[in-house]
Amino acid sequence: MSSTTGGDAAQQSAAERLGFTKGLVVQELGWDSDTDDQVRVAIEDAIDADLVDGDYGNVVDAVLLWWRDDDGDLVDALVDALTDLVGGGAIWLLTPKVGRSGAVDPADIAEAAPIAGLSQTTTAAVSKDWAATRLVAPKSNR
Repeated sequence: MSSTTGGDAAQQSAAERLGFTKGLVVQELGWDSDTDDQVRVAIEDAIDADLVDGDYGNVVDAVLLWWRDDDGDLVDALVDALTDLVGGGAIWLLTPKVGRSGAVDPADIAEAAPIAGLSQTTTAAVSKDWAATRLVAPKSNR
């Protein structure tokens, strides 16, 4: 699997697999020089807009959170990511794949999500180096 040939089609399908469609407002948090720009561009193409940052100041339909093992407290980051998220929206936690620099132990995600009030629903490979985990707030029992 080459990251250079056919990459656009593979990346576009990754954006579609994550459920990004035209008109969604997607907030990106945790961007750094190691993030996968092809994934970012594919998502922007799918939503037909730019990703917004943490200073957006309005509600968003989804959050794209790039996270590495040494980025700090995952629970705090997830709680912060909920700030602008519309009810029913999802946080896509993007982490380096196992064996890559900065890889996050899946057990850490499984432990942090419920503490932040989230449930883990889906995991998908989005590129050669990054995997995505979908986190949502559980439906209220009230």
